[in-house]
Amino acid sequence: MYLTYYNGAWSEGNTPLVGAMDHSVWLGSSVFDGARALRGRLPDLRPHLQRVIDSADKLGMRCPLSVDEMEALVREGVAKFPADAELYIRPLVFASEGFLIPVADKASFVLTLFDAPLPPFTGFSSCLSQLRRPDASMAPTDAKASALYANTSRALREAKARGFDNAIMLDSAGKVAEFASSNLFLVTDSGEVVTPALNGTFLAGITRARVMALLASEGIHVEERPVAPEELHTAREIFSTGNYGKVTPCTRFESREMAAGPVARKARELYLAFTETT
Repeated sequence: MYLTYYNGAWSEGNTPLVGAMDHSVWLGSSVFDGARALRGRLPDLRPHLQRVIDSADKLGMRCPLSVDEMEALVREGVAKFPADAELYIRPLVFASEGFLIPVADKASFVLTLFDAPLPPFTGFSSCLSQLRRPDASMAPTDAKASALYANTSRALREAKARGFDNAIMLDSAGKVAEFASSNLFLVTDSGEVVTPALNGTFLAGITRARVMALLASEGIHVEERPVAPEELHTAREIFSTGNYGKVTPCTRFESREMAAGPVARKARELYLAFTETT
């Protein structure tokens, strides 16, 4: 089920939004974010809503709604679903006018909620992609810009053609950045819990930060540092964090099988417990 709020009204299905000359269609000026409703709970909703405002600003658009206004709409929309629904929440801002530069005040807002059960903790396979994340000097990497996802799509197509579920992408310096669709954590062969340091090539995930804080509350320190791709081949665990799956283990990297490890399990348990408090 898709439920969309646009221009003051809710509708079901794939709501038409744009025209052929709209800036967002022609030149890619749209940004979005993703949040979750899990049985009525809305973990970290407001940071996700603030980020869509910030992302719009970085692409020269002005989000027409405040965080408070968006939150009220989200809660209104969630109430239209069954109480035990697990939903994906997608606020999106897109420009309609402008030639090369979007007209900031001619940006529109649309909110879509749809059924998306949280994936089970069964794991996924991943390979190393030949594609790389761009630097901040090459693309709007400080925004959750729709235009960046063409590269994500290419990496995922490449991975699936090789028989894998996801891809791990490097930055321009050849260090590990993240999975094509989520942030990456690993446990090294010496037991160190690591995530790639923020370097402007990928977003600082909201779920990533939450998981780091939850692990820290249990005395598990996560080191943020550059990660060499060679470390993936010897890691005890590799797992992802992101809005869609929250915490999900990578159980096969290239030809190497791995079990879902204790750190990933602990992170998942802590995150699910955290959702019950929001």
